[in-house]
Amino acid sequence: MSMGAEPTDQDSIARRWLSPLNLGVLIGALIAASIVVVLIFQASASNRQRDRALELERHSYDVMLVTRTVGTSMAKAEASLGRFATSADRGMGTGYYNAWTDAGAQISQLETLVGSDPIEVQLVHQLRDLYTARGHELGLTAQRAYYKQGWPALLLFNNAGHSKLIGQIDKTLTALQEHESDKLQNRFDLSDAAAIESNHVVKLLSLTGLLLVVCGIGLAWLAGLALITQRRAERETEEAEDRNVWLEHAVAERTRELSESNVLLNREMAEREAAEARLRQMQKMEAVGQLTGGIAHDFNNMLAVVVGGLDLARRRLQVEADEVGRHIDNAMEGANRAAALTRRLLGFARAEPLLPEAVDPAKLIDGMSDLIDRTLGERVTVTTRLADGAWPIWVDPLQLENAILNLAVNARDAMNGAGRLEIAIDNVTLEEGKVGEAKAGDHVRVAVTDTGCGMTPDVLERVFEPFFTTKEVGKGTGLGMSQVFGFVRQSGGDIAIRSAQGEGTTVSLYLPRGAKSAPPDAIQVTPPQLRQAPSGPMAAVLTGEPVLIVEDDPRVRIATTSAITELGYRPLACASGEEALALLEGHDDIHLMITDVVMPGMTGPELGAHVRDRFPHVGILYVTGYAGEAGEGGELEGEAVLRKPFTVSALERAVIDALHRARPAHAA
Repeated sequence: MSMGAEPTDQDSIARRWLSPLNLGVLIGALIAASIVVVLIFQASASNRQRDRALELERHSYDVMLVTRTVGTSMAKAEASLGRFATSADRGMGTGYYNAWTDAGAQISQLETLVGSDPIEVQLVHQLRDLYTARGHELGLTAQRAYYKQGWPALLLFNNAGHSKLIGQIDKTLTALQEHESDKLQNRFDLSDAAAIESNHVVKLLSLTGLLLVVCGIGLAWLAGLALITQRRAERETEEAEDRNVWLEHAVAERTRELSESNVLLNREMAEREAAEARLRQMQKMEAVGQLTGGIAHDFNNMLAVVVGGLDLARRRLQVEADEVGRHIDNAMEGANRAAALTRRLLGFARAEPLLPEAVDPAKLIDGMSDLIDRTLGERVTVTTRLADGAWPIWVDPLQLENAILNLAVNARDAMNGAGRLEIAIDNVTLEEGKVGEAKAGDHVRVAVTDTGCGMTPDVLERVFEPFFTTKEVGKGTGLGMSQVFGFVRQSGGDIAIRSAQGEGTTVSLYLPRGAKSAPPDAIQVTPPQLRQAPSGPMAAVLTGEPVLIVEDDPRVRIATTSAITELGYRPLACASGEEALALLEGHDDIHLMITDVVMPGMTGPELGAHVRDRFPHVGILYVTGYAGEAGEGGELEGEAVLRKPFTVSALERAVIDALHRARPAHAA
């Protein structure tokens, strides 16, 4: 139906356009447009004619100006020659020569300007001949004057002044000026006529343009009506066609969307499953980290009581109690192994307090070479590749050595005790997100590469999980890689592993570049002892210096108090930071405070800050088995720190060191 209606609508539109009124307006517009085109061409011709007349006027002015300049230059030259003949001054002769040469150049310019005008060409040629003849006359005078023949020169100059050539030159210049002036007047008349004609054309063009505007408005109105009618007819025609086309497109689009949606759905499901797997892994690692940190914290407190009690009992035993001593030694060995286990758990949980310092990684690796060789055995060939000018790093050197040793032992086991191991140091600059959570900037890459069996994708996915191991039962705890992971993350870096079955493994530790340079090797000097603390039950009677103990766990507080008493000090114990500050207010003789790090209310570092401000003479020794809630961010950096569990001997060394920090001048 739509295709049959379309010719009828088009015929109707054509009949409307061919009505007498529309035809009249259209013919009038065409006539006006033709007139405008003619007038435009005529105006353009008038403008060109006027421009040509103006150009000729400028040319006449140039000819007249150069003609006057020729006469002036020749008069100036004769005046200079007269002064030259009179004074015999060669400078005047130079002035004559320059002016006469300028006159010749101006005559040459006239020859170019006159063009093809026969009268002016003849006059200029005549002027050139007169100029040459006059130059010959004046040249005789100049020659006499040059050789300083005064009277002959004056006589010749006087005769030249009465020469008929002067009148002929003036007559020729006047004729040239008058002829060019007549031409200039004619050109004035032509320019005025062209301007008048151009003005008439512009007026006619303006009137015609106004007529065209009126016709244009009429045509626009008619065109608008026609367009409205055409749009209405086209809209009615297209509506029917659009329904069919829309239905066809809708069916095709729906079919395509269904196909694409299936593909997108499959892709989204795969991406969602991968994201959920990563999230589960992160949540699992976070939960395990929190769990291990919390367990290790409580376990360390219990071990502190066990180790402290066993150590005190061993110190009190008599020499003949051999069997009891063996049992205590076995118990101490078990407690020390448990303490080592908690340290590894804290390393994974990133709660082990670090003691960072500026470290030269190349020197550290070089210093470990003997230890690594002895640990791995003779069947493993160890090589090192240390970059020249390796950047310093800010890490705990003992923890870094432990991490490298862990990686080396794992590599040896992967190679079944025989193969090649390379330890490399490189300076690298990372971009954001290139290696895990490592921030953008300068890093030092410590890479351990082996020629072992490599890892499967399943092992790579779980390699950092605590207690996960591929070794046989009894040959590994599964905490080595988790401890390395925790140490690197706690140090502000990240770890990357590249491995494939049968191709070996490369474990890369990326540690941030340190702001400080590593100190040069220094001679180790044993710090001076503050006292020689006696041992035995009578030690407290012999010394009795007060020591403040702050510990919220009552069992650990009792064990620490007993150990301090054993070392010959007088303990003052309390359970919180507030109580400690109150005790310090009433005891000016306290020079050492031993405080736990994690306590309810005021933490150990917060208490230490108050003590530094109010009691600067008091030394501080921090005792900690967990630093996940306090001590992060460098709060314990540079402080005296003793890790739980500890022996009485370790406590003694830490106390002496802390007192030495507080009062270095009192060294014994």
